[in-house]
Amino acid sequence: MTPKEVLALAKAKEIKLVDIKFCDFLGTWQHFTMPVRELAEEVFEEGLGFDGSSIRGWKSIEASDMLLILDPKTAVIDPFPAAATLSIVADAVDPMTREPYSRDPRNIARKASAYLKQTGIADTAYFGPEAEFFIFDDVRYDQTAHSGYYYIDSNEGIWNSGREEFPNLGNKLRHKEGYFPVAPADTQINIRNEMIMVMKDCGLRVEREHHEVATAGQAEIDLRFNELVAMADDMMLYKYIVKNVAKRHNKTVTFMPKPLFGDNGSGMHTHQSLWKKGKPLFAGNEYGGLSQMALYYIGGILKHARALCAICNPTVNSYKRLTPGFEAPVNLAYSSRNRSAAIRIPTYSPSPKAKRIEYRPPDPAANPYIAFSALLMAGLDGIQNRIDPGDPLDKNIYELPASELKKVPSVPSTLIESCDALAKDHEFLLKGDVFTDDVIDTWIEMKRKEHDQVRLRPHPYEFHMYYDC
Repeated sequence: MTPKEVLALAKAKEIKLVDIKFCDFLGTWQHFTMPVRELAEEVFEEGLGFDGSSIRGWKSIEASDMLLILDPKTAVIDPFPAAATLSIVADAVDPMTREPYSRDPRNIARKASAYLKQTGIADTAYFGPEAEFFIFDDVRYDQTAHSGYYYIDSNEGIWNSGREEFPNLGNKLRHKEGYFPVAPADTQINIRNEMIMVMKDCGLRVEREHHEVATAGQAEIDLRFNELVAMADDMMLYKYIVKNVAKRHNKTVTFMPKPLFGDNGSGMHTHQSLWKKGKPLFAGNEYGGLSQMALYYIGGILKHARALCAICNPTVNSYKRLTPGFEAPVNLAYSSRNRSAAIRIPTYSPSPKAKRIEYRPPDPAANPYIAFSALLMAGLDGIQNRIDPGDPLDKNIYELPASELKKVPSVPSTLIESCDALAKDHEFLLKGDVFTDDVIDTWIEMKRKEHDQVRLRPHPYEFHMYYDC
């Protein structure tokens, strides 16, 4: 849409308010709202001012003034406010130079897309994330100097099989058995269906929804693949819709990678492919029906995978998911069809247009703008330097003997290890000024502080293990 078309839409739909949304450094939507009469055509060029020092990881107080430039292509009717509201995504720029802000995640994604075209390798990178999440009925948590706890609950949770529910009808999903029985065991069909209908109304292309493996309301809704920047926009809207539809039902959603002990965590398997002039570039006659370009792309991701984890698995909690035995791909190998490998080559369709790679380690706590950009840059580095991914591993990696398993590299086991890897290996991200040293340094600094926030606090289970020492 153009600015004129946005204004026409606002008039036709009798819009009362305009909600301006933008993504902070770590991946959370921020917003402010104004009456629709304040939305004039010149606003799309002049921008709207705001205080950048109040946004996580952004400007310091002495240089806080920033502008938001509205992107008319992102305009959509917001389905949740009581008053008719138009939602528009914006980009952050410097008010003096009008230069896009280097720490704006959407700017990073736009630069990654532009760099792809600059290389001549391809003109479009398609991404298709599969974000998983939990729908809970209750969550409580607190941390003080002398106490700490969390408590989450779900009517579906197997731990409630003996609870008085007047009546308790049973049908609780056992651990790792949520993929995917029908009702009445699956109690959240209507909620997920409502989510996808709202997504459809907002212009998102949904492929399917289903219950996921874990007990207690784990879910997955898959979006149709899209161009890098557009897909990251879609993911932000996706999270917004999922959380707010759940709230309508007095439930809560979390994209936290590992909220439950002893069951599967939530991943964001990310499908990727490159196209040029409308033709797919990943189809060929090499292993798994891939092209040599696709194998080099895999080589780049595997080479930089440990550094990528600091961006694609960006929380302390992420590494509680990345442990063997819970369908988490901790071993850095590639294979056709094999879901125990970090990179899977899907074989559902023989069509060249469907040929892609699926990178399985990422989780939905990742900032989609930054994560997709980093994955693209790693893959392009593999193509540019003809990085050989080695031999595929067509075995169940979890059942390999120790002598074979130790030869397979693995993802880091903690966020701090990932930060160390990113500090040593990030030159590939700096090409085309897509990422900057300042962005990398700021990201690592913030993530180290997150790690310390957890490291410095006693964990409840430590009392179980050590109180009597």
